[in-house]
Amino acid sequence: MKGHIGLGDHFTYGKLLRFTLPSIVMMIFTSIYGVVDGFFISNFAGKTPFAAVNFIYPFLMILGTLGFMFGAGGSAVVAAAMGMGDRERANRLFSLFVYFSAGLGILLAGVGIGLLRPLASFLGAEGEMLEDCVAYGRIIAAAVPAFILQMEFQSFFIAAEKPNLGLAATLAAGVTNMALDALLVAVFPFGILGAASATALSQVLGAVIPLVYFSLPNKSLLRLGTTKFDGKALILACANGSSEFMSNISMSLVGMLYNVQLLKYAGENGVSAYGVLMYVSMIFSAAFIGYSMGSAPVVSFHFGAQDQMELRSLLRKSLVILGVVSLGMVLFSQIMAEPLSKLYVSYDRELMDLTCRALRVYSLAFLFMGYAIYASGFFTALNDGLTSALLSFLRTMVFQVAAVLLLPMIWRVDGIWWSLVAAEAMAVALSAVFLAVDQKKFGY
Repeated sequence: MKGHIGLGDHFTYGKLLRFTLPSIVMMIFTSIYGVVDGFFISNFAGKTPFAAVNFIYPFLMILGTLGFMFGAGGSAVVAAAMGMGDRERANRLFSLFVYFSAGLGILLAGVGIGLLRPLASFLGAEGEMLEDCVAYGRIIAAAVPAFILQMEFQSFFIAAEKPNLGLAATLAAGVTNMALDALLVAVFPFGILGAASATALSQVLGAVIPLVYFSLPNKSLLRLGTTKFDGKALILACANGSSEFMSNISMSLVGMLYNVQLLKYAGENGVSAYGVLMYVSMIFSAAFIGYSMGSAPVVSFHFGAQDQMELRSLLRKSLVILGVVSLGMVLFSQIMAEPLSKLYVSYDRELMDLTCRALRVYSLAFLFMGYAIYASGFFTALNDGLTSALLSFLRTMVFQVAAVLLLPMIWRVDGIWWSLVAAEAMAVALSAVFLAVDQKKFGY
């Protein structure tokens, strides 16, 4: 088919960008869920509900991390099987990963709903803010099985060489979320409950569309069907995706710690300002994650085919692309810091000034973030889950926790914003060491 790009192709810069673009847009639109919720809640429901959503959101993300793990880790296993020419095994494993993760998602939804109130209270939420955390969280937690499948299918659409269909499904879910947010929050005064319902319904749509597509006869490389339990394959998928799992778990735990520190040093305003930072970061980091997801099956395929020359080419081109994009993100953030702050918190001058300053400092982290995310995803694609998990754990847990605990002792609230930059810089330095050490082992 004219214009079709396959996993086994030789990738130029143009082909690499065209192949990864759907996954980049998919991730950006997925991240927009929280961004749109925040915009409508802040401007139509008020500062306290806005702070509550930002406060409980990290915990809700923990519940959905299985989708990232089985998506990244499972697609690496499936793509490697296709690279070795075993299509039947690839489909059997694909089906196993989808069914297994859906079952775990149902279990996690029940656990999450039960933990919401005691956890929010333990972290420091009280009064109206606590009630808003519980109200928003219960609805989002109930949709966790759908969220897991939605995240998982984003990777499998790429492995199936149908990234554009994955993009279409994500766009449909994203537009649904935005339309329902406008209707249920801005038009009808359902506030935080309306925003949560909009997000949950859009996630269900984002899961159902791929389920139907892959269950029916289709023209992709993958199809859901009968399977059998394969403990070794599940362990391998979990090991390969452990970095994505650890990264998301760690980021969520660290997000909770940031909120606790911000309540201590800046009160409710600090939590709200951090929320705006996270919305901007979610979109920019989504571009990096999307690129990593989009290129990973290509790396896995050529790794399975033992094409070392193409592996070296893919790595070199990716580093160049990430460098150019990172610089553009920093420049954009510096120029747009005030307009972005006004978009969310223009009704409170003190909060807006705090947010604008925080964004100008935090945006420097984008210089390093893309490289750190890609390095971890690169090792996942090479089926080296241990190295990938170690990089993610050190980046999102050790470095950030150390920085957010120590730097505020010196610079108070400014130390919290700088801690994000310091952690990403340390992660890139460590990633460079691992890439250099393992170069001969994997032949890239």
